[in-house]
Amino acid sequence: MQVSASAVAEVVSRLEAQFGERLSKTAAIRERFGKDESFHASVPPDAVVTPKSTEEVSQIVKLCAAHRVPVIPYGTGTALEGHVAALYGGISVNMQDMSDVIEVHDEDLDVVVQPGVTRKQLNQYLHDRGLFFPIDPGADASIGGMTACRASGTNAVRYGTMRENVLALTVVLADGRVIKTSRRARKSAAGYDLTRLFVGSEGTLGVITEITLKLYGIPEAISSAVCNFSDLDSAVGTVINTIQYGVPVARIELLDEAQIDAINRYSKTDLAVAPTLFLEFHGSTQGVAEQAQVVQELAADAGGSNFQWTTNTEERNRLWQARHDAAYACKALRPDGEIWATDVCVPISQLAECIRETQRDIKESNLVAPIVG
Repeated sequence: MQVSASAVAEVVSRLEAQFGERLSKTAAIRERFGKDESFHASVPPDAVVTPKSTEEVSQIVKLCAAHRVPVIPYGTGTALEGHVAALYGGISVNMQDMSDVIEVHDEDLDVVVQPGVTRKQLNQYLHDRGLFFPIDPGADASIGGMTACRASGTNAVRYGTMRENVLALTVVLADGRVIKTSRRARKSAAGYDLTRLFVGSEGTLGVITEITLKLYGIPEAISSAVCNFSDLDSAVGTVINTIQYGVPVARIELLDEAQIDAINRYSKTDLAVAPTLFLEFHGSTQGVAEQAQVVQELAADAGGSNFQWTTNTEERNRLWQARHDAAYACKALRPDGEIWATDVCVPISQLAECIRETQRDIKESNLVAPIVG
């Protein structure tokens, strides 16, 4: 793709006239907006503009489309895949000032937000209403970025991913037109499912400017648990049995000994260095206790040991913060290296073999490659 220098200059000049100080051409700012948390080098845009409304985003996109200048939406820059690199230059659209919670519908269990709201900001806003949004990728990502990347998280086993939790979108298309993909109603058989088309489109189909999300009531009781195993096969077997048995776990994460060692070093925890499961249970006080008991028995049958569970909020938060910091813990093992993160998704029946094959590949490659997920 060839982008005309004169076209870029014209677009930047007109945006500068309209947005004033909300447009930046400084090298340091452009460098920052050309890179995320991945190992990829920064590829800066020609300018960074910060809109405050859907209308302003539409104006930016229309201008860029008319001059065939690329547009790159930017949330918080926490992704690990290099999405924001401006490979052909263009305009980075910084969504940080579009960070309002527009409206909450408590009885309908949904909320409408702008894309710059982060997941932590949203849950802080919802807490006093007794509601929460469960999707929790490791970083405090923006809701717009989470939607565009179809984010998942440690709660996916119970609550699903962004695909299941986005109800409707407002999107600025590549030519600047604005569309709404759906209404707030949960059920509709009318027309194409445009919402699912844009969830995971990674900015290739349009710029997301409003998101309607499904909400959940904060559980009456929450407990977290840790269990150690002598080998990964036993831990994987427990995961499979737990899911097939129908235990409604909210979180179940597998970490190999290399990842546990990295977490201990980085997060100052004192977990046993062994294949480990992190778990969390949501429900009534009695229901949570029953879930933990069932999983403890399943783990024991597979050779698990040292099963410990707690309802203490501080202990739970410390455990899951350590899990969310897993990528940074890996990076700390080789401070002069870079992280190359990748996800593998397989049917539950193939999980054990997938992990065994991955372990063989790691040993043969001599790479530092902890397993977590």
